Amino acid sequence: MSGNIAFGRFDDSFSVASLKAYVAEFISTLIFVFAGVGSAIAYSKLTGGAALDPAGLVAVALGHAFALFVAVAIGANISGGHVNPAVTFGLALGGQITILTGIFYWVAQLLGAIVGAVLVQFSTGIATPTHGLSAGVGAFEGVVFEIIITFGLVYTVYATAADPKKGSLGTIAPIAIGFIVGANILVAGPFSGGSMNPARSFGPAVASGDYTNIWIYFVGPLIGGGLAGLVYRYVYLCGDHTAVATSDF
Repeated sequence: MSGNIAFGRFDDSFSVASLKAYVAEFISTLIFVFAGVGSAIAYSKLTGGAALDPAGLVAVALGHAFALFVAVAIGANISGGHVNPAVTFGLALGGQITILTGIFYWVAQLLGAIVGAVLVQFSTGIATPTHGLSAGVGAFEGVVFEIIITFGLVYTVYATAADPKKGSLGTIAPIAIGFIVGANILVAGPFSGGSMNPARSFGPAVASGDYTNIWIYFVGPLIGGGLAGLVYRYVYLCGDHTAVATSDF
């Protein structure tokens, strides 16, 4: 998925390969949201509905990290394994995917997240928890938190998966992407919820009917992902970008 930013041709966006990619994004996002939301519900169930404590935060971070690792890995060879509208947006601004195809990715990701959240709610009988701001954290601070952590996520995607000079580093891309999400949840979870993913926040919001501050989890991640895409594209993916020689490590 390389090339300049473009709206793309309709025949490209509706080709068999593209349609398979949309289905792959739907399935990968469904799996990620089901497991991610399910980890939070499972902890709540095991602790009798107690508020998320440090042990619970670690459990939820690991659940999301493992789930995203798998979701990215299973979609990598079909759709690129974006599993996140902010990642798709960052890759589009960096010229890695056309805007038109990116829009269809968004639709597939949002639908996958909704279905995943509805399925886990139906299976457990417990309302899906939604992302929200902690006491004392304002909307502006929440947006800034989401911008920072999503920048880190999309920058990691570029460095380990999208950069054509990544070499053998690309084989660990799903692990690195899962790790940065887990780490960011540990940092931002107690403050903004640590979303980094509009689909991850939107699916549970639809399933629960609670859209409180949902705009934060679109604005923050999209700005952060977009900035990472522009920075990596125009700083590192320029004509003179070369891989560091092995002897230089």
